[in-house]
Amino acid sequence: MTGAYALHALPDDEHAAFERHLAGCEPCARETAELSAAVARLGLTATVTPPAALREQVLRRIPCVRQEPPGVGTAVRMGRAGRRARPLSRWALAACLAADAALGGTTVWQHQRAEDALHRASGARQGADEVAAVLAAPDARARTAALGGGATGTVVVSRGRDEAVFAATGMARPAAGKVYQLWFDHDGTMRPAGLMDPARTDQAVLLRGGVDGASGVGVTVEPAGGSSAPTSAPVALLGLPV
Repeated sequence: MTGAYALHALPDDEHAAFERHLAGCEPCARETAELSAAVARLGLTATVTPPAALREQVLRRIPCVRQEPPGVGTAVRMGRAGRRARPLSRWALAACLAADAALGGTTVWQHQRAEDALHRASGARQGADEVAAVLAAPDARARTAALGGGATGTVVVSRGRDEAVFAATGMARPAAGKVYQLWFDHDGTMRPAGLMDPARTDQAVLLRGGVDGASGVGVTVEPAGGSSAPTSAPVALLGLPV
């Protein structure tokens, strides 16, 4: 079931039963973590980079495309005898002008939302590319460990790139106002190496800063925004692969 679990393909009851099994089976936990890392690696290699001109095309077209306004009826109506009815009242005309102004504001809002989304997508793509580069490095080495509660962690190191990635699967979400923080362990001295996304239980994170002679990687629970030094005991501590 390790492969199906890594692919999130198990029904809820089998998923729960397998997680209970993982808590007491180190070989299965190790195999599951390795398969999960492989799945993440395959997913990243399948990432498609959008054309460089896509951003400019989207922003150029947004001001030209409006949402359909609510139906306001016709300006004039034909009477029973074919006579033209009275035009819209001043109140109706004012409502039309207000709707048009609101649509203009909507266009600006849409433009800003598109800008924000493109910036976020660009950052996410860059982060995925950096993680993939470490995972695909010829000298990449991995070490996996069970983290408790059915979670597993894998640290991948490329000495040539002087970079490391921490991948986790099945980690419980931290309490409100808390975050998992990553550290490089220098024989007991911890150096900040970045934060994990508190909303995700499965993720791969490029550690901030070079490996620089570190002996391991630690994970602690810290206040939102992180700390300059650990304020709690590590929930995980993995030695770096040789």
